Amino acid sequence: MLKTLLPLTLVLLLFTSGSLLAQDAPLDVDKIKADIAAKEGQIKSLEGDVATLAASIANLPGWTKGAAGVLGMNFSNFNQWLGAANPNTFASTIGFSGNGFANYNQEKYFWRNDGNLTVGYTKLNTNTDIALPDSLDKYSKTADAINISSLFGYKLTEKWAVSALGEYRSTVISNFNDPGYLDIGVGMTWTPITDLVVVIHPLNYNIVMSSGDLQYESSLGAKLVADYTKSLPKGIAWKSKLSAFISYADTQNLSNWTWINGFNFNIFKGLGVGFELGLRGNKQEGFNNFLAVPGTDPLLKIGDLPDTENPLQSYWLLGFTYNL
Repeated sequence: MLKTLLPLTLVLLLFTSGSLLAQDAPLDVDKIKADIAAKEGQIKSLEGDVATLAASIANLPGWTKGAAGVLGMNFSNFNQWLGAANPNTFASTIGFSGNGFANYNQEKYFWRNDGNLTVGYTKLNTNTDIALPDSLDKYSKTADAINISSLFGYKLTEKWAVSALGEYRSTVISNFNDPGYLDIGVGMTWTPITDLVVVIHPLNYNIVMSSGDLQYESSLGAKLVADYTKSLPKGIAWKSKLSAFISYADTQNLSNWTWINGFNFNIFKGLGVGFELGLRGNKQEGFNNFLAVPGTDPLLKIGDLPDTENPLQSYWLLGFTYNL
C-alpha cells in the first residue's frame, strides 16, 4: 500500500508546484501594452462620437444658448518690506470677462447673436502709512470693452449662405459710444465645418461715432469675421473670434481688427479655470490717444503718426470661470 501511495503523492506534489509556478509567472508586458492601446483607441472613438452628437445638436432646428464668464482677482500687501523700493504697498486688481450667445437655426436660414464684455479695475497705494485722497483711494478702470454682433443668413447650400451682419463695439463704463464702432454690411457666410463660421462681406460701412475734439472717420470697406468654437479633450473649451474691417478709402489708416481667444477648463459642474487673451490693432485709436498728450500739434494728420504711438493693443485675464 505504501508503495502505491508514494508515487501518487509525488505526482500530486509536482502538479501543485506547477500550478503555483504558473500563477507566479511573469506578466506579459506586450499584451498589457496592447490592451492599453486598445482601450485608448476606444476612448478616442467615444470622444469622436460625443463630438459628432454635439455637432448634430448644434445643427438641430431651434434655439441654442449659452454663457460663460472669467473672474480674475489679485490682492497683495507689503508692510515694512525693506528689500523693496516701496516697503509699504497695497495693490489689488479685479477683472471680469463674460460672453454669451443665442443662435437660431432652421433648414433655410439662421440667426446668430453673441456678445462679449470685459472690464478691469486696479488700485495701488505705495505708502500705506498715510491716508490717500478720495480721488486716489479708489479703483481705476484699466479695461473696458463691449462687443455685440448679430448675423442673419439665408442658406444657398449646406455650407454657403447670403448674409447680413451688424456689429457694435465700444466702452460701457465710461465714454460710452465715444468712440463707438458700428459695422453694417452684406455678403456671404461660409461654414466649412460645424465649429467654424466665416463671414465675408465685401460691402460694409464702418460708422465711427465720437464727440468733442476726437478725430475719427467713417468709411466704406470689407468686413471679415472668423468665429471658431471647439470642445477639446479633458473638459477644455476653446473659443476664438477674429473681426476685421478693411477700409477702401484708406486701408493703412482707417482699417481695424480685434482678435479674442478664450480657454475654459471645466473642473466641477460648470466651475473651472479660464484664460482670455485679446489683441487689437486700430490706428485711429492710437492717433486720438496721441493727440491727447499735452504739447502735441493739434494739426497733426493720422498719416504722420509715429509707429511707436500705434502699438499692438492687448490684454489677458486668468481666473475662475463659470459656464451656464
